[in-house]
Amino acid sequence: MKQILIIDDQPGIRLLLEEIFRQAGLETSLASNGKEALNILGEMNPDCILLDMKMPGMNGVEVLREIRKQTPDALVMMMTAYSEIELTEEAGSLGIDHHFTKPFDIFEVRDAVLKRLQLTDV
Repeated sequence: MKQILIIDDQPGIRLLLEEIFRQAGLETSLASNGKEALNILGEMNPDCILLDMKMPGMNGVEVLREIRKQTPDALVMMMTAYSEIELTEEAGSLGIDHHFTKPFDIFEVRDAVLKRLQLTDV
C-alpha cells in the first residue's frame, strides 16, 4: 500500500486530506508541524509528502531542506494559502513536484497525487 505524509498546521485540512486519501486506498500519516513530520520521516519512507508552506516553528522550506537531507528523491508537493514568491521559488529550487494554492479543490489534489504515484491515468 502506498503511503502519504500530510504536514499541515490546520487540523481541518489534515483530516480532510486524510479522509480523501484513505478513500483512495493510501495509508496516511499526519503531522501538525515540521518537527513532528521529521520524527515521522525517521520511522517511515512515504511515497508522497504533502507539505504546507506556512507553519509555526519551521516553515515549509525549512522542512523541505531537512526532507531532502533524509530522503533526497521523495515526491513532495507543497500547499500554501500565501503567494510568497521567494518561498515558492526556493521550494522549487529544492525540488518540489507540484504546488497547490489554498483554498484548493481536494479532488484536484487527490488526482495529482494519484497520477504522480501512477495509481491512475487522470
